[in-house]
Amino acid sequence: MSKTSIVSRPRTIIWLSLGHACVDVYQGSVAALVPFFVIEREYTYAAASGIVLAASLLSSVVQPLFGALTDRWPMPWLLPVSTLLGGVGVALSGITDSYLLTLIVIAVSGIGVAAYHPEAARAARNASRGNHAGMGWFSLGGNLGFAAAPILVAAVIATGGLHASPLLVVPALAGTVLCIAAVRSAKPAPGAPPQTQGKEGKDDWASFVRLSGAIICRSIVFVGLSAFASLYAQERTNGGPVAATAALFILYVGGAIGTILGAGLASRFGRIKVIRWSYALTILAVAGVVFVPGPLIYLFIALTSAGLYVPFSLHVTLGQDYLPHRVGTASGVTLGLTVSIGGLATPAIGALADHFTLQAALAPLIILPAIGWILVKTLHELTDADTSKDEQAAQAIARP
Repeated sequence: MSKTSIVSRPRTIIWLSLGHACVDVYQGSVAALVPFFVIEREYTYAAASGIVLAASLLSSVVQPLFGALTDRWPMPWLLPVSTLLGGVGVALSGITDSYLLTLIVIAVSGIGVAAYHPEAARAARNASRGNHAGMGWFSLGGNLGFAAAPILVAAVIATGGLHASPLLVVPALAGTVLCIAAVRSAKPAPGAPPQTQGKEGKDDWASFVRLSGAIICRSIVFVGLSAFASLYAQERTNGGPVAATAALFILYVGGAIGTILGAGLASRFGRIKVIRWSYALTILAVAGVVFVPGPLIYLFIALTSAGLYVPFSLHVTLGQDYLPHRVGTASGVTLGLTVSIGGLATPAIGALADHFTLQAALAPLIILPAIGWILVKTLHELTDADTSKDEQAAQAIARP
């Protein structure tokens, strides 16, 4: 491999990670907007959760399609285009009082996010050669975007109201530029060997389906808490908007920390063990969120965030290894579809909260990590993914 091509890899990961942060601001923004829709427009819990559903529904449907397309034809142009689309949808969500139009523009944002992830994950795998460190940094970018979302939304909407939402397009504009830079830096250097989609071997669909089932359980917990943790923290602490924003910020920033921990722990103990431990921790942590009153709720939100996000990038690389000939599809499912599917459960949570209490609506989330743990227990590790000399070299290069 030429020196030029080696140098370009970490630069590509940096641009991809920063661009990922700008895109996932809009996944986090939807949940962060929920309290403002409830306050300003007097939406019920069910109506507010419909906003989250709008961002998730079309995203869930089209994400595998984009994954399959990128398996056949690399489409780097999707990165800047989808980033801009994701931002424009959220930016338009507050300028109309129509519930239907709000749902439509949020759905458009969801399509943009869906189009971004399969191609971005494929590009990140190529740039990092599939190692934990490179994919961990790429995933970290998205988690930081999630973490920044409640602060950004609070700063804009708390100051100017929902009609100030067009200002939320700024990260998308920055992300578009970053994605263009990533696409340019990802071009192979003269004399560099061609990039490959995945490793040799057959696709293990049975293991991939079980992994996806576990991720769906994790996703429902995360999206459900994203939609209602802010409102629930206000109830449990008798706090105001600051208490709500703090809960969502902790949930998201804990995810960023968890992602970095996950890559390091997996290198030492293996992905499957780390994922199992994480799901076991999440069972106890979610129970604490639901039942422990007062300020201690923030501690359990942090533990829940860690439990949900330590395995986040490991899900992606494991899924890609199970489907070495369909990396785009694997990325679209593990990084996108299964995450988006969590939004499909939010209307049920909202309806339960309207008829009973928010605590009663969140209680079933405790069961889901246990189901995920059972599914992960049946999976096997692919040790060859972590031991090749090329990947070890790439991991050293990707380490900042």
